[in-house]
Amino acid sequence: MTDAPDTARTITLVVVDDHPVVRDGLRSVFTSAPGFEVLGEAADGVAAVALVRRTDPDVVLMDLRMPGGGGVAAIAELARLGARSRVLVLTTYDTDSDTLPAIEAGATGYLLKDAPREELFTALRAAADGRTVLSPAVASRLVARVRAPAGPGNESLSAREREVLGLVARGTSNREIAAGLFISEATVKTHLTHVFAKLGAKDRAAAVAVAYERGILG
Repeated sequence: MTDAPDTARTITLVVVDDHPVVRDGLRSVFTSAPGFEVLGEAADGVAAVALVRRTDPDVVLMDLRMPGGGGVAAIAELARLGARSRVLVLTTYDTDSDTLPAIEAGATGYLLKDAPREELFTALRAAADGRTVLSPAVASRLVARVRAPAGPGNESLSAREREVLGLVARGTSNREIAAGLFISEATVKTHLTHVFAKLGAKDRAAAVAVAYERGILG
């Protein structure tokens, strides 16, 4: 016998997005489709974690960039808490700085918001079964990244660390970086601490200089 996906059982989910119109639309889509039950909605990552702990859904449909608490931090926190819920990212962003941190944090799948309805239904069921689901665009980017030779020093920094360092190189403050990336200042400081350690730099200026020297920042 083969392990076919169970299309008979009802998949429970919560919807996390900072736009009420998007949440309403997704709720309508899943409410009108057989085999799905929406247990609740959240407008940011912090509220999402609390909601998941309260409702224990099969799948969390998670946006990434949200004021008040981003999706990546929420995914990482759910993983730390040992939540059984699978996280399927649904966002408009497909850059390396978005996809890689989300997957590294523990997301089961990554779809873009232009995905057809049937593709979304299939992805939800696959995620509930613990199978990885990636939109074609995201899968292509990840494959290309894996196949590309690493530049000198580039392999030691994560995508998010390179993004933070790039903003530092432009003279952006920790507070501005936090606001722009929808993360806390404490998280920015943590990323910089890791960057300093990996590059052997003692401060921001030294880290930027080393990064340019090694070709990390171009």
